[in-house]
Amino acid sequence: MAENQEIEKSEAKEVLNFIEQKVVEDLANGKNGGKVQTRFPPEPNGYLHIGHAKAICMDFGIAKKYNGVCNLRFDDTNPVKEDNEYVEAIKEDIKWLGFEWGNVYYASDYFQQLWDLAVTLIKEGKAYVDEQTPEEIAAQKGTPTVAGTESPYRNRPIEENLRLFQEMTDGKIEDGKMVLRAKIDMASSNMHFRDPIIYRIITTHPHHRTGWKWKVYPMYDFAHGQSDYFEGVTHSLCTLEFVPHRPLYDLFIDWLKEGKDLDDNRPRQYEFNKLNLNYTLMSKRNLLTLVKEHVVEDWDDPRMPTICGFRRRGYSPESIHNFINKIGYTTYDALNEFSLLESAVRDDLNKRATRVAAVLDPIKLVITNYPEGKVEELDAINNPEDENSATHKVEFSRELWIERDDFMEDAPAKFFRLGPGKEVRLKNAYIIKCSENPAECIVKDADGNIVEIHAEFIPETKTGEANCNMKIKGKTIHWVSCAHAIKAEVRLYDRLWKVENPRDELARIKEEKQCEAIDAMREILNPDSLKVLSNCYVEKYLADSKPLDYLQFQRIGYFTVDKTSSADHLVFNRTVGLKDSWAKEMKK
Repeated sequence: MAENQEIEKSEAKEVLNFIEQKVVEDLANGKNGGKVQTRFPPEPNGYLHIGHAKAICMDFGIAKKYNGVCNLRFDDTNPVKEDNEYVEAIKEDIKWLGFEWGNVYYASDYFQQLWDLAVTLIKEGKAYVDEQTPEEIAAQKGTPTVAGTESPYRNRPIEENLRLFQEMTDGKIEDGKMVLRAKIDMASSNMHFRDPIIYRIITTHPHHRTGWKWKVYPMYDFAHGQSDYFEGVTHSLCTLEFVPHRPLYDLFIDWLKEGKDLDDNRPRQYEFNKLNLNYTLMSKRNLLTLVKEHVVEDWDDPRMPTICGFRRRGYSPESIHNFINKIGYTTYDALNEFSLLESAVRDDLNKRATRVAAVLDPIKLVITNYPEGKVEELDAINNPEDENSATHKVEFSRELWIERDDFMEDAPAKFFRLGPGKEVRLKNAYIIKCSENPAECIVKDADGNIVEIHAEFIPETKTGEANCNMKIKGKTIHWVSCAHAIKAEVRLYDRLWKVENPRDELARIKEEKQCEAIDAMREILNPDSLKVLSNCYVEKYLADSKPLDYLQFQRIGYFTVDKTSSADHLVFNRTVGLKDSWAKEMKK
């Protein structure tokens, strides 16, 4: 009790979210013996997305904060959709986010216990086998304002229910022909109490752990609360759509341990809001469609909202944590701005990304008064936000690549980059100036395209020397040495959807046109979600860069090395631009 009082004192100094407040209250009241045990219970039927990251931070964060344990439990009750590939991917994502589970459990660990409980419920007259079709059962449920009607099989003899359930278990009944329903209250105001299905037959697919052993499988509502109880979970944290499920969750636990005092020793379900993002679609079903229809490369395509997709794109786990902390936990759902997530990424990467030079749309710059064959090694600071940052060397020579849009032939007065008669500073190097005569500073091909720019450098303006701060109107531009730069492919990723709420728009199109999901999706895909630039140049320093390195291409944005990159073919993914350009586009 003294320990709980200390927790209360320490927490009084900070603002707790409402879930934390409930946990503190439970601890103060001595519930569950004063311990905290949570669980993260994903179904292994797909890859985790950014919405799951919020639940992960809550489940693991609560356990860590209150000296408890969080277990990982796979809700593997549907062999049709589940696979070990997803199990391993989920583990990888959790570890990347910085969390460790206490134990790994599976709902399938409890299949025998759950089946035994189902048999007990049949014997107690609390469950029955129903032979109606799914459509008949759905129609029979009624509406929130109209009571349901009882199944014609609701009062069949217990012995007959036991026999039929055993035949279901033995695989003697065809899939979909029978289900086991809990007998509760068909007139209840809570639709979930209207004799919910607790077991269904699945004989067409082997289970990823138990193989062909089982032919009947428990439904989520039946398996979830019991699994929590078997494991000693104290706080079952889930999203708001499970609020109406909570009475059923509690009832099934009561049935499991009927006659015993559970008041101070039972799982307690608390609900918080989902993470919803605009310009994002997070349904696993829809994400799987995108993968199967080859709209995206795979689950880890950097345009996908999956955790592995964000990782491949160059997001840091810390940036995701910071974003989730910023939006917080509430008891109502809202649509969050994707730009807020990108802002959190920029803030984090600004502190950790190594600054490098990369030219994405190159044009050659020749410094005509710089000695041919001469090469200088200049110092470039890795991260100016870090006072202890190291530096690396960049080569400077007579011929450089610069960005094509850093030069303009007929430049207006307010164009402060390079052009006839204009001067700029080359990052970490010298001030250069073009002749006022276009014929002296511009080389064109036969079609009139600019292929080369000539300029002169001012030797005494080298960065770090006495006159390096000479005042000019021009800006500082980046560059790479033609003789030393490495050619690279750069992939510019953007939002996959061009509408703010793709989920609602997808539903509208499907209903209006009576079309398949993939056809509706194609209407709202952003055609510019990926641009591949194959003629880019990066500084030699990046030759040894590797996936998950955090980089800032100066003046362009944040990037990382793609998993497909090799020494012979460097590939970089844009994580996010330096500024929110999307908001400007939306205002046009």
